[in-house]
This record gives sequence, C-alpha cells and structure tokens, in this order.
Amino acid sequence: MTATVNPTDLRIPDPGVRALFHIEARWQAWLDVEAALALAEADLGMIPQAAAEEIAAKAKLELIDRESLAEGFRRTAHQLVPLVWELSEICEDDAGKYVHWGATTQNIVQTGDLLLLRRVHGVLLGQIGRALDAMAGLAETWADAALPGRTHGQHAVPTTFGAKVAVWIDEMARHVARLRGLEGRTFVAMLGGAAGTLASFGEHGFRVQERMAAHLGMGSMPVPSRTQGDHFGEYVAMLALLASTSAKIGREVYTGMKQEFGELEEPVPRGTVGSSTMPQKRNPILSQDIVAAAAQVRAALPLVLEGMQTEHEADRATSMLIRRGLEQACVGAGDMLSRLIAIMEGLSVKPERMRANLDLSDGLIMAEPLMLALGETLGRQEAHDVVYEAAQAAARGEGRFRDLLAADPEIAAHLDAPRIAALLDPARYTGEAPAMAREQAKVARALSLELRT
Repeated sequence: MTATVNPTDLRIPDPGVRALFHIEARWQAWLDVEAALALAEADLGMIPQAAAEEIAAKAKLELIDRESLAEGFRRTAHQLVPLVWELSEICEDDAGKYVHWGATTQNIVQTGDLLLLRRVHGVLLGQIGRALDAMAGLAETWADAALPGRTHGQHAVPTTFGAKVAVWIDEMARHVARLRGLEGRTFVAMLGGAAGTLASFGEHGFRVQERMAAHLGMGSMPVPSRTQGDHFGEYVAMLALLASTSAKIGREVYTGMKQEFGELEEPVPRGTVGSSTMPQKRNPILSQDIVAAAAQVRAALPLVLEGMQTEHEADRATSMLIRRGLEQACVGAGDMLSRLIAIMEGLSVKPERMRANLDLSDGLIMAEPLMLALGETLGRQEAHDVVYEAAQAAARGEGRFRDLLAADPEIAAHLDAPRIAALLDPARYTGEAPAMAREQAKVARALSLELRT
C-alpha cells in the first residue's frame, strides 16, 4: 500500500481513490479491455460475433474461479496470463480461443489502468468542485474583512481575507483547466501488439485499436508504442501543481492558527485530542495532513519521469515506476483534497483578530498611502524619504508613528491631523481586494456546478 495519509484520520471519509487501485479493480478493468478488444475484432470480422459476445458476457470478475486464478499467479508470476486463462476457460463453445487475440500484456494492462485513472480523474475533479464551492462562500462572506497583507513575513499593506481566498480560487481554476485539457491526451487506448507495430492484427491494424477505444469511450493512440509514458508524466505533473497550491493553502491556515496570529482555525470536532500531555492543544491536524500528502504527490513525479525513459520497445522496470508513481500521486491527491474540503467547509475566521493584527504596528502598515498622499505635493521620492524617517523612528521606539508625522513640519505643512488620521485607517486601503473576492466567488460557484454535475 502506498504510504499516504490515513484515510480515517479525524473522521475524514476516504474519497474512494484507494479502491480504484486495488488489484480486484485492476482485474475488472483488464477484463473490460479484453471484452472491448473481442467486440472490436468482431466488428471487423476478425473473430466470430458470437464469440465476442460470449467473451464480453463472461468478462466479469465475479465469474472467475479465484482459487484457480491465485494458483495461476503463483505458478506463472505473470500479472495477466492467469486472468486470460480463466476467462478463456469459462467461455462456452469455442469462444475462449479468441480471448486476447493479437494483444500483448501491456496493451491490456495499460489501457485498463487508464480506464481506472479516468474514474480517479472524475473523483478528483468532483473534490475540487466541492472545495471551490466552499471557497466561494468564504470569499463572499469575508470580502471586506481587512487583515495585514504580509510580504517577507512582515506587514506590507492591508488586504482582505476574501482576497486571499480569491487567490486560491483563481489558482485552482487554472488547475481544473489543465486537468481538463489533458483528458484527450491521457485517456487513450493502446493496442500496438508486442512491439507497437500492430503486425499481429494484420490488415486491420489501427482499425482494431480505434474500435476497441470506441467501445471503451477512449481516444486512440496515433503511435501505440509501449515506451510512451509522457501522458502519465503530464497527469502526475498536473497533480503536483495542484498539490503545491493545496499545500500553500494548508500552510496559510496552519500559520493563521498560531496563537500569535489567531486569525483562522480549521475545524476541530468535539472530542479531538491534540496531545496526550497538553490538554489545551488544538492542533492544525488537517492542515498538516494536506502539507504531508501534497509532498508525497510531488515526490511521485520523479518516479514517473524516470519511468518515461524506457529502453527499446518495452521495459517492465519503467512500467512499474510509472504505475507506482501514478498510484502514489492519485491516492495522495485524494487524501489531500478531502482534507482541503473539510477545512474550507468548516473554517473559523476571526475578523476581530485580523483587525487587532492590523493595529499591531500602530499605523506603520499605512506608510504607503501616507507617502502617496504627501507625494501629490512633494513628489514621490521626497515624500518617501520624509515618511521613511518617521516610520524608522517609530520602529526604533522613539515615538508613535502618528505623533512623529504630526510633529514633522514638512508633513504638517501638507497634511493636517484629521487627514493623517484618515490615512492611517487600514480598512480604507484595501483597493480592489473586496471586488476580486466577490468576482472570484462567482467564478468558483460556476465552476463548482460544472464539476459536480
């Protein structure tokens, strides 16, 4: 089993991705491909129609003798041959002799795995849709909630919490576009035969692959080589990008929960224990899980990129790398998104602490609008220098910023005390942040509806 976050942590339900990587799910997907192959060959007159229909009817895992299948695996050490044997055995009349006609193992296994990946893809997009719906509510509700904007870990200028969420929405929306954009390149049937030449299908060649793909609702590879893994690499790369955004959000919530910030709190259900020795602990468990799962998703990408470097026409080692990396990335992404949903749907926002944090610097966070107002008469650079001196003096503890400003004759000549007081109000300097929050809330709701229907 891939080492990922425990799906039972904090009663977060497993999204169902793990089950799609169980061997039973793989076997059924491979049987589905065998059925589609037989039907495609019958469409082209390569095998009898009755045989194809019998193969399709019997390509059900529940009809397979499990003990005989297990014995076949022990004897052959082959991932597919015993399954082909068992399917052939249960087909009536002479249909069994047409099972797996012209195909090689990787044709069936890779195409079946991509069938499962398509289902995983649907789960992940649905999860993103649910997260976006929750983000829409946060962005709209807190569009005007001012808090310190921070650059390099220090107060910069005010922003709003809704604008922070707008950033998350905008980024997630691009990830959705990327994931949708790769569907045609990723979910493709591969039926090139032993060395990708289609020689085993005689004159029918590409038509067999195209018909098989049609039966599976997939695209068809233009060059059905067993060495091509870039579509797997692209998929995992997109999950890695999604993971980095999710981790960024998780880290933001993690930081906001620190008592020194106190601006956010992820949902902490009653009865949750944060420490065996410190009863007061309310830990950011979900945020930490997101960061950990996201790291595992990103760590899977090098495995898949290594797997793309296949020697000659096929190499089991590289196929295994791709399969392991893909499973790790998908399972990790499902765990990560389930926790992101839980946080976004249950996030507690503390506007009073946001305001208190804005006031921590006693007006210093408003140095920029003061400089700009003064610059209208003094010019930007001179205004910068004058405000800089007052700000640095306040930072050194030589007086309150507003008092130092009022006491400076050069400033007082252009800005009176009421004007200075107005310019020091952080709630009046959030620019387009509220508008961006509301606009991105609309974007998130519309996209969520598309993804969840």
